Amino acid sequence: MKRIEFVFDFVSPFAYLAFERLPQALEGSSVVVDYRPVLFAGLLQHWGQKGPAEIESKRAWTFRHVHWLAHAQGTPMQTPAVHPFNPLPLLRLAIACGPNRFVVESIFRHVWAADGADAVDPARLAALTAQLKPARDPASDDVKRELREHTDRAITEGVFGVPSYLLDGRVFWGLDALPMLRAAVQGDAWFDGPAWEAEGRPRAGVVRR
Repeated sequence: MKRIEFVFDFVSPFAYLAFERLPQALEGSSVVVDYRPVLFAGLLQHWGQKGPAEIESKRAWTFRHVHWLAHAQGTPMQTPAVHPFNPLPLLRLAIACGPNRFVVESIFRHVWAADGADAVDPARLAALTAQLKPARDPASDDVKRELREHTDRAITEGVFGVPSYLLDGRVFWGLDALPMLRAAVQGDAWFDGPAWEAEGRPRAGVVRR
């Protein structure tokens, strides 16, 4: 049986769509999925990138695109009233609960399928917390530390964006990587050939300064 780590941040609409699509993408495969919340902003800061919502023309395209993708895959989606928002309370809540599929689904749908409500509105957060009944205090130092450790470990493993999927020491990135992930899970011979390693090697190229 294969084991996949689904690496995500609730702030990402692509992570939401990938989460909803994952069971169908892996249907018929013998897999266990673990869910690892990370702070996307921490990945961006480490790798020196801007988020899609930080570039206005890219933000506009991103939300048009994700809403079309949601329509195409039949996933309900409403952009929250404030975006980007600070996802830390939601990430910590997931860790405090133990991020199984039910918990992660509940929080993703709280953000992306709630008629455009503010994802981190205090009253809504309190209601969500009461619903999920976390075993630990989301504001505790150990939960905060665990989130930092999740993010740091993801960076060490080469994760640069969300959603990402870790399988057999390999990183697959993005909603559109789900067919590739499925192929790897099912033992596609391509992954035993030279292309994976060869195409991942550094090569000469123009460096922007």
